[in-house]
Amino acid sequence: MASDSRLKYRAEWIYVGWSLVALVIYLSVTSTPPQLDIEFKYLDKLEHLFAYAVLMGWFGQLYHTQKSRIGYLLGFIAMGIGLEIIQGVGGVRYFEYGDIAANSIGAAIGWGMSRGRGADLLKLFEHWVLPRRSSERD
Repeated sequence: MASDSRLKYRAEWIYVGWSLVALVIYLSVTSTPPQLDIEFKYLDKLEHLFAYAVLMGWFGQLYHTQKSRIGYLLGFIAMGIGLEIIQGVGGVRYFEYGDIAANSIGAAIGWGMSRGRGADLLKLFEHWVLPRRSSERD
């Protein structure tokens, strides 16, 4: 997959991205996921939507070709379906079509947000917030 070589901290961003994937997987399969102390009927669905939007949006910052982004979009949708199936057979958590829908919609939102001007958020963050590497100062 084509990458964005314009990012100064690309390797670090990739590490953070895969760490986020691992966190979503862990939170999806653990028998005791953390619970927010908020009363809202669809909070669980919003959490799913947000998690997958962040994952897709993150990798959309790292890979800019249409083929790469569609590959990650389909991969995250498949991951969401797979994790729901695992929850269904695990005996502790439950399979929910609503979670699959929220995961998929979140991934689609992240895909859409990583297009156009949204594709440069990490680059802007590097430019305005992070210090330059010492080799770039010379």
